[in-house]
Amino acid sequence: MKAVKLEDKRPTWTSKYAFIITAIGSAVGLGNIWRFPYVMGQNGGAIFLAVYILIISTICFIPLINELYIGKLTKKECVGAYESINPKFKYLGVLNPITGVLISAFYFIVGGWIINYILKSLINNDVIDYGQYFSEFIQSPLYPCLLTVLFLFICVFITARGIKKGIEITNKILMPLLAIILLFLVIISINLPEANKGLEYMFKPDFSKLNSHMILAALGQAFFTLSIGMGALLTYGSYIKEDKNLVKSTYTIILSDTTFAILAGIMIFPAVFSFGMEPNSGAGLVFVTLPKIFSQIPCGNIIAFAFFILLFCAAVTSGISIVEGPCATLVERFKISRVKACSILFCIISLLAIPATLSFGILSDLTIFGQTIFDFLDFLTSNIMLPVNTLFLCLISGWYLKINGVNIINNKIFALLFDIGLKFAVPTALIALVYMGLK
Repeated sequence: MKAVKLEDKRPTWTSKYAFIITAIGSAVGLGNIWRFPYVMGQNGGAIFLAVYILIISTICFIPLINELYIGKLTKKECVGAYESINPKFKYLGVLNPITGVLISAFYFIVGGWIINYILKSLINNDVIDYGQYFSEFIQSPLYPCLLTVLFLFICVFITARGIKKGIEITNKILMPLLAIILLFLVIISINLPEANKGLEYMFKPDFSKLNSHMILAALGQAFFTLSIGMGALLTYGSYIKEDKNLVKSTYTIILSDTTFAILAGIMIFPAVFSFGMEPNSGAGLVFVTLPKIFSQIPCGNIIAFAFFILLFCAAVTSGISIVEGPCATLVERFKISRVKACSILFCIISLLAIPATLSFGILSDLTIFGQTIFDFLDFLTSNIMLPVNTLFLCLISGWYLKINGVNIINNKIFALLFDIGLKFAVPTALIALVYMGLK
């Protein structure tokens, strides 16, 4: 297959830094700062971290660079990329933007929650029971829906402004801000009383907790956080100029993503142990446990504000990458403007997100296969669609296109390992991930 020539009007990144910072922004999101700490807390702490680092730096490298490479090779959005490989694959490509829309429908709900906590931290905080407060908030019939739509609007508005004036400039502003706030909160956390207990939990592995379930949890978290399988990175890859070194770029993305995840853990676990909280408190760790801690320390409102601004930055940089995949598909397939495409996406995602938001309250009894709408969307995309999409692309690249690793990696040994991983190891891991997700 020959690479499709880049059309003059098709955007490209203004620089290597612009591409790297936006790709890192796509990877570094709520998956790192909200999801990673509680998944790590539920799966044994340090031993989970060790397995996670091993998986993300080896197994995940292959589908990540493959997705970027296919985008760079075809110079097309998801559907066009698959179609240019073989017209019969077009319908497999359609799954990518659909996955992005479905992820938006529940991911942006959490973005709305973050906005609420930012506003809450700006006023005198009279909350006594944060568990009760969070439960009552998410069960409200109107306010969470408004915040979900507001967060969606922010992401869609930025995406509508285009690659250079919207996505690039937003990431160039928010990613450094995110790093500064994160380091500030890490310094505060490690200086709390008995913070060393939290650091021991993170970095002193208990090998008795090593099991297949934990390994698959680490694999699933790694795929989720890197945004693999939803078409975002394929679309970003299609904007790459020819002179980009994908190997260096891929490892920069992985290293940055892992660093942010580890720093998020260092920020959270010392504080959790310092106040005698449980590290395995699940998804409520950020919205129940941490606010309770903030309320007990000096200048807690300021620290809470900084923390939720941190979460907001991470959510936005990932959110715009999720929207960009479907947006690019609409623009290039139907020859419409980005503003029209984003307006269509705003309506579609709103229609899905509002019922999912209400699934914590008045629609809690409405279930799909025994799950609420929110939980079903999370399960469907994270456990099935992301790994299945990645599996299809690996099989197409490895067995149909017969991509040779030496064309990507200038090292024969690593190129051979890449080829074996693309054809055998990664598909096997993805099939296992889907199988465990369906059990």
